[in-house]
Amino acid sequence: MVTSIGPTPTTPRVALRLRMLDDAGGDRGPHGYWWPQSRDLPLELADLVDGMPPAWGKVLRAVYSPPDWDQRVRRVPVARGTIKTGCFPGDDTQRMQLLMWDHRLLSIVVIPAGSDADEAALTLSRGSGHDEARGGA
Repeated sequence: MVTSIGPTPTTPRVALRLRMLDDAGGDRGPHGYWWPQSRDLPLELADLVDGMPPAWGKVLRAVYSPPDWDQRVRRVPVARGTIKTGCFPGDDTQRMQLLMWDHRLLSIVVIPAGSDADEAALTLSRGSGHDEARGGA
C-alpha cells in the first residue's frame, strides 16, 4: 500500500534549489538562499527540510514570512515526522528562519517562486545580492 504524506504536485519537481553559505555572516546570516518552486508552503518546506544538507543538521521548527506563501500552516509533514511552523503576521522579510536540533538559528533568504528565472538563478548561484536589492542587511 502506498500512502502520501502531502499533496501531490501537479507540475514536475526539480532538485532542491538551495545554496548554503560556508562564510555566513554571524548569527543573523543569511546562512543560505532558497528558490522554492511554488508558493505551496507545506510542499516546499517539506522539500527544504528533507533536502537540507546533512552537514547543517536537522530542522526542528521553521518561521516564515507570510507574503511568500499562499497559505499559513502550523505544522508540516516531513519524511521523519512533522515540524512546527509559525510566522509573524507583519513579516515581509522574505526569510525563512530555521531552528535546528542543536539550537542554532539559520536565516535563509527566500527568492520568490515567481521570480524571473535568470535573475533568481543568478542570485542563487552568487549567494548574494538579493538582500542588497531590497535594501536589507
